[in-house]
Amino acid sequence: MGNLRVAVDVGGTFTDVFVFDEINKKISVEKTSSTPANPDIGVIQGLKKVNIPFEEIKVFSHGTTAGTNALIERKLPNTALITTKGFRDAIEIRRGTKLDLWDAYNDVAQPYIKRRDRFEITERTDYAGDILVDVNEQEVKALAHKLKKRGVEAIAVCFLNAYINGENERVTKEILQEQLPDVFITISSDILPEIFEHERMSTTVINAVLGPKITNYMKTLESKLGEKGYKGEILIMHSGGGVITSENVPKYAGRLASSGIAAGAIASKHIASLCGYKNAIGLDMGGTSTDISLVYDGNLKMTKEWYIEYGYPIGFPSIELMTIGAGGGSLAWIDAGGSLRNGPESAGSFPGPASYGKGGTQPTNTDANLVLGRLSNSLLNGQMQLKKEQALQSLQPICETFGYTSLEAADAILNVANANMSDALRLISVRKGYDPRDFVLVAFGGAGGLHSAYLAKELHIPHVIIPTYPGVAAAYGCLLVDYRHDITQTYVANMEDVDQEDLNKAFAKLEQKGIELLKKEKVSVQNMQLIRHLEMRYSGQWRSLAVTVNRPIVSLSSALDKFHQEHERAFAFSNPDQKVEIYGLRVEAIGTVPKPELAKEEPSGNLENALKEYRHVYFKEEDGLVRTPIYKRSLLPVDSFIHGPAIVEQLDTTIIIPPQFTATVDEYKNIIIHVNIGGA
Repeated sequence: MGNLRVAVDVGGTFTDVFVFDEINKKISVEKTSSTPANPDIGVIQGLKKVNIPFEEIKVFSHGTTAGTNALIERKLPNTALITTKGFRDAIEIRRGTKLDLWDAYNDVAQPYIKRRDRFEITERTDYAGDILVDVNEQEVKALAHKLKKRGVEAIAVCFLNAYINGENERVTKEILQEQLPDVFITISSDILPEIFEHERMSTTVINAVLGPKITNYMKTLESKLGEKGYKGEILIMHSGGGVITSENVPKYAGRLASSGIAAGAIASKHIASLCGYKNAIGLDMGGTSTDISLVYDGNLKMTKEWYIEYGYPIGFPSIELMTIGAGGGSLAWIDAGGSLRNGPESAGSFPGPASYGKGGTQPTNTDANLVLGRLSNSLLNGQMQLKKEQALQSLQPICETFGYTSLEAADAILNVANANMSDALRLISVRKGYDPRDFVLVAFGGAGGLHSAYLAKELHIPHVIIPTYPGVAAAYGCLLVDYRHDITQTYVANMEDVDQEDLNKAFAKLEQKGIELLKKEKVSVQNMQLIRHLEMRYSGQWRSLAVTVNRPIVSLSSALDKFHQEHERAFAFSNPDQKVEIYGLRVEAIGTVPKPELAKEEPSGNLENALKEYRHVYFKEEDGLVRTPIYKRSLLPVDSFIHGPAIVEQLDTTIIIPPQFTATVDEYKNIIIHVNIGGA
């Protein structure tokens, strides 16, 4: 076995590589252009660029946007849905809701499987799990013959009430697999045995349409890595904040729909923990969007209400994330009412911001930062030159509309962008019952360091952490995760009537499934961790809250107390006199893996050695341009104390320390900005 732990995160624009040498604790990072049509090419190019021997790779962890992009772009295999007679259109009826209730023209996207490819068969299981009508073998064989003629590549099977008894689904799958051995088949009772027809069907469909594409991609990547000398497993990041091996990808392909985004959240949690914080808000701001996550008491918040396209939920547990259209390339524009707006439309990588000189004419956040002097004309260690004249030209319509100078227009653009992101930060914290003043803001991504200090001040967050390699933080996060599977089951019972022995038996069955999955991934028993969660709600409620319980359950009184406390925190309301019911069970099956131990550095050198130059930078709070020191981050010594205003530059980001703010460098070379909450 080698000594290199390697993580590769494939994004829409760049493929990021993070390499950690276990022997000398050395870190190497690299970025290369992504190749969306064949993402494996970008992965191999990135590994070649970082110049490491493939045979020395001990662990290879991977985050990918392949699933996300496939759903958004609708580049999906020919897929069929088979369901109970009378339920063909459940996937199209959905819940009858819209993302924007008041926009009559904003229609929900079409289902991933067209109506002509949705089929019904005669079968029925009742609410209690008793089979009333068995599957007819000849009917299924006849349907298989039709699907073969249509060239179907994947099949989703979702029957009514299969969540409580999936026997008819299993029989159907066996018949189909015998007739269509090369077709990818997924059944709802295998992947999500939970009540609510639309959510279960939507998840099963997404799992089916992604299965062939993700499976083929993994096989191709495994083959290419094997040819280069890597003989180990590929660990793939999934939405729940864990990894699965390529062997388990076909069964849970839908979990990869937010693979790369989850990695950034994992990184923010780990970085905050290194700095001594249990509560953290992660801010991953790239070129097009900003992803926000929340860690409370050392745990990332989870959700089962997420989607790539509204109306088609994915029921697998996922790290709770909020994504908004705010990035370095977000366009500033004037709406019909004459107000200045920012995003969500982006200039993208081409033509990009006006200052890229590739044909872009509308102003972006990047152009605004350049005009204000916060960004240098030269980025990526001189590999990219920005054109300030073109940035100034793009601002002219805003200057003319509002009577602004160029500096005032640029500042206004950034203020609007910051307001949008502040609103999103409030939604994931204040709206969920968390006080931002109790958190630290972990900012990364290419643009996070430019905006984070002002966002923290707006929300009265006392400190901001900028990690050592903010531009490849998501790739770093891929090395910090454990094997993880979430096994769920609907289980409805009143708390006062529930049989604890029966409850423990139900949990034991779920745990056994988790153990079997971890064994397939070669996790030793001593590295397995099983965590039980009860989904609970007040009687008559629609939504539920998850409460962690002991193994085995000895008393439910502590779980009941936790539920009332969590309900009070989340909704500012609880009623201990109201009856509570159990709605579902969930087991986290975790296989722990060793984490990279970053080397600590001792103080050496002085701050003056890191000073590159001075530049005049606009700060509204100082009423104009201020002569500002520009520091090279790689030369900042541990324990440095920086007075704002100051700017710190590195290969993959630029960091703003505003006037009256200060910053320090910790032993891991993280920059911690201390926010002047009460200042001007």
